[in-house]
Amino acid sequence: MTDVAEHTAALTDFELGERTQRLDERPGGLPPDQPQREIRRRRGWVVAVVAATFWAFWDAGLGRESVVNTGGWTVAKRFITAMWRPELSRDFVELALRAAVTTVEYALLATAVAMVIGVIGGVASSELIWQRDGLDVRRGSGGAAQQRPRLGWLAARAVNVVPRGIHEAIWALLLLLILGADPMAAVLAIAIPFGAISAKVIAEMIDDAPIDAYRALRAAGSTKLAAMAYGIGPIVLADVVSYGFYRLECSVRSSVVVGMIGAGGIGFQIAVSEDGLNYGELWTLIYLLIVMSALADGWGASLRNRPSTTRLRVSALVATGLTAASAWHLGLRPWELFSGDNRGEAARIAGDAWPPKLPRGGWSELWSGVIDTLQLSIIAISIAAMVALPMAFIAARPARRGWGSVPAGMARFVLLFCRAVPPPLWALLVLFLTYPGPIAGGVALGLYTLGVLGRLDAEVVENADQAPTTALRAAGATSGAAFAYGTLPIVAPRFVALGLYRWEVAIRETVIVGLVGAGGLGRLLQQQRAGFDEARMFTTILTLIALAFAVDVISSALRRSLR
Repeated sequence: MTDVAEHTAALTDFELGERTQRLDERPGGLPPDQPQREIRRRRGWVVAVVAATFWAFWDAGLGRESVVNTGGWTVAKRFITAMWRPELSRDFVELALRAAVTTVEYALLATAVAMVIGVIGGVASSELIWQRDGLDVRRGSGGAAQQRPRLGWLAARAVNVVPRGIHEAIWALLLLLILGADPMAAVLAIAIPFGAISAKVIAEMIDDAPIDAYRALRAAGSTKLAAMAYGIGPIVLADVVSYGFYRLECSVRSSVVVGMIGAGGIGFQIAVSEDGLNYGELWTLIYLLIVMSALADGWGASLRNRPSTTRLRVSALVATGLTAASAWHLGLRPWELFSGDNRGEAARIAGDAWPPKLPRGGWSELWSGVIDTLQLSIIAISIAAMVALPMAFIAARPARRGWGSVPAGMARFVLLFCRAVPPPLWALLVLFLTYPGPIAGGVALGLYTLGVLGRLDAEVVENADQAPTTALRAAGATSGAAFAYGTLPIVAPRFVALGLYRWEVAIRETVIVGLVGAGGLGRLLQQQRAGFDEARMFTTILTLIALAFAVDVISSALRRSLR
């Protein structure tokens, strides 16, 4: 299994869908003016990023008009003071615990289904499985020439595009319409997009693994699947299991969001308490979410930070047992998915959704939603990236013990709190103090993204090579100079890559805060949902997918220019 640094880097690169190729490895070397062109391209991107950030804040109203709702401070004060008086009555605590168990069950089952989809889809969409004679698809490995991807490989990769482009909240909306209040709706709403993401990740794992054993088995007459199972499987198995537990962490948070839409669990209880303005109940549920997130994060982190075959096997067995118990406790009946009633309801919704229709305000309303969504995502990632940078260095686990670890522990708790509270609840809190719009949604999503991005950045700092910094300090450099010239150049590229990755994710997650009125296409989708306007909902969903893919393209181009 790779060490922690390699695993963190691999995990990020897999989800970004990019494999680094050095400039000096390009065919024929570099043209004489290539370095200057690269420098100009990078400067152009920096100017574009700064201009886009300034535009997002300015056009959203910051600095031009009032965005702070001073009248909401009274309500916000009541909510904040309620943190010291959570609802601890026996009946509510029992209700909250039952809801938490349901949420964990959703997460376990969704992760299990997603990993099954991921393994099957990963093998089917790997470049290796589509190559003739098992030739290496990576340049320079064994001197083999790189083959062009086959049409089958392109089709297999294309199958994953739409499922992972639609947020689990949208999947939940659609599945709840078809299946009703069935636990399978919540499980599938998370499993479908996460399965597509996992397939992409596992395909990259397979294509980046050494293939000597695979070639030997193929030469001995094994089928491609057998050679893949015995030649590649043992190499990537540990990373696949570890990645599965990372997905479990994500599934716990997604289960809360899906529950808020109506699928049940702790998310549903948050929505009920929120509607009733029962702030004591909300804080009880928030504290419970923090504990759940800490347990899930700790389980996954223990596998990444202290990997061992025994630890992975025991964790996999425990997770399998809990998943089976969850399926029994929820009373899942997957064979009823394709019942006549469900097929009829799906056909009705498909008929109502086709052909898609423009919003009632026409192209202008749709375009306004796109602009608000884009602004919202830029504001969110700007806030998260700026705060995550210093937080990452504070939260990174220090080498020394004692008081030096206190600031790190406090910073890690703040990051845990930020990502444990779901974005819709952050949106509610922000809307106490701001007017609805991109600023409110951006701040809410930015706080949540800070929790995730800060944690990832902290791991980058922990895993960074300290040799350059140590050498500079030994040569007499000050701590500031050693940091600027030793540590920062190592971690900065990873920070940029992770920030761009989270921007791509933020585009999809704007729909969550939009559903509670924070702005963007999500608010438009909520209005259409309330009116049972499936044709216009379909148009909004297609627009969200197109916007997410456009951001993916821009982000990929920016990453390439920074290499």
